[in-house]
Parts: sequence; structure tokens; C-alpha cells
Amino acid sequence: MKYEILYPGAFPLLKMQLERGETIKAESDAMVSMDATIDVEGKMEGGVLGGISRMLAGEKFFFQTLCARRGAGEVLLAPAIPGDIIDVELDGSYSLIVQKDGFLAGDMGLEVSSKLQNLMHGIFSGEGFFVLKVSGKGTVFLNSYGGIHAINLSAGEEKIIDNSHLVAWADYMDYKIEKAASGWVSSFTSGEMLVCRFKGPGIVLIQTRNPRGFGDWVKQLIPAR
Repeated sequence: MKYEILYPGAFPLLKMQLERGETIKAESDAMVSMDATIDVEGKMEGGVLGGISRMLAGEKFFFQTLCARRGAGEVLLAPAIPGDIIDVELDGSYSLIVQKDGFLAGDMGLEVSSKLQNLMHGIFSGEGFFVLKVSGKGTVFLNSYGGIHAINLSAGEEKIIDNSHLVAWADYMDYKIEKAASGWVSSFTSGEMLVCRFKGPGIVLIQTRNPRGFGDWVKQLIPAR
């Protein structure tokens, strides 16, 4: 599979060149355009339970598969929200935990499922009790709200990250939820409240914008009835 991320930044497109017989999976409704040699289908990967678990993790019930059955062809994909696209190569030695709406597309060999978080993470992480888990070997394409920045932590190094800025992290990484400040009052008045403390080694992908903060800003512009 050959690919190129066009117009990186706020409004990118993922251009993929498929050889005859090659198939990719993508988020439902991600296709922007495709050549006539390519067929698009809805697929319920993992059966009904798999679809339901992905919905609990904030994704769609169905994937779309795009297959170049009648010859090589080009596909253009785009996420629903404004923000960057990044490619991550998985070698099979670990899985990637992904935020809600973070999965855009990937190789057919990848398994996209959900993972149940513990009680503390589920309530306070901002991601809910289920998060998306991408496993296997191949290239996965993630999207964000805003740009994507990689934080590379060495062994034992710690970094505190606002929950709403998380995009993805390796499943072997240790993290916990804690107050942003030493006391609850300071945590609340700072506007941060609860944060995630990650411990290396590993890489955490974060997004430069906070969708919750944007939603609060939009609410201020809506006239009161």
C-alpha cells in the first residue's frame, strides 16, 4: 500500500494507492472519493459484540472496507473533524490505545477492538470505560482535533497530560489519574481538575486542541432563549 497525507494541518486528506486485490479498512463514512476499480462495503468486524464494543469506545458500529477488485486505484479518505492525520507502524509487539474518534484507517491485518478500563480510569480519564485498541502488524492512520505532537518518555520519566488532549499511547505504558494541583480547590479553579500521569518508557501522542474547551467556547456564542 502506497499512501500520502495531503494538506497536513487542519484539513488533511489521506491518499492511498491500492494494487489490484488489495483491501484496507476505514472508519465508516471516511471515503471522500475513489476510482471505479474500487468497491466499498460495510463490514461488522468481530460480529455484533465487536460492533457494540466499538460503539462503547466512541467508534461506529460498522467499518468500511475498500478493495481494488478490478485493478489498481486511488482512494481519498478524510476524518469528520478538523485536525491532523498521522501514520503509525505497528510491528505486533504491542497494541495502541486510541482515543474516541481517533481511528481513521489501517491495513486489513490489524484488529480494531475495544478495551475495558478500570473503574478509576473509566470515570475520570475523559475517555469512558471503553477505549479503542489497535493490534497486529501494519500501518494505522489516526486523526486528531488539532495537530498531533509526540511525547517520547524514557524509562522512569513522567509526564502529566490533560485528559482531553490524549490521542494514543502504547498499551504497555503505565498511567494513573490524579488531581492537577495539590488540593481539590486549586485543581478546580485552575480549570484542569484531573490529569493523567504517564510513566515511560514509551510514546504518548497528544492533540494540540481540546474539543471540550472548544465546545464550551461555542456555547458562549449561542444566544440564551
